[in-house]
Amino acid sequence: MNAPDSFRQQLLAAIPRLRRYARSLVFDAERADDLVQSTLERALARWQQFDERRELLVWLLSIAHNAHQDGLRRDARLSVLEPVRVEQELDRQSALEPDIGLRLDLLAALRTLTPELRAPLLLVVVEQLSYAETAQVLQIPPGTVMSRISRARQLLRRLLGDGKPPTRVPHLRRVI
Repeated sequence: MNAPDSFRQQLLAAIPRLRRYARSLVFDAERADDLVQSTLERALARWQQFDERRELLVWLLSIAHNAHQDGLRRDARLSVLEPVRVEQELDRQSALEPDIGLRLDLLAALRTLTPELRAPLLLVVVEQLSYAETAQVLQIPPGTVMSRISRARQLLRRLLGDGKPPTRVPHLRRVI
């Protein structure tokens, strides 16, 4: 049985955000597109499992996160890690955009974070998910999400600045 048109339309609308999250996970456009493709295939194959009370994007990000984790485990078993591809992608981007220095610094700093710290930070800051939604996506408690985001921000401050907290008060979110 095929997925209804309304479900397919929601999938199409979610692709840009899903692709952005995938690129932030793998730092490579081709691998990110593969991850998005895999996520969409899984979602379409299991569309009947989607609970309409949930937000579709959260469900898709959960699928993408799990697919990425599966890929990391598979790569670790096969020992097929290609760190050179990340450097090539950054070089390609800097050639296309001459004023990209700050973004490259941020990308390099983000790459130094472990996936356990990077994923919740990107879901909250870039994708603007709540802590509760991020906890659902990553299948961890909300308190762990908050802790990991705090540690990730501290590490980024140290890597990108002088290690002192910012002078302005950061935007706080309510956890529900």
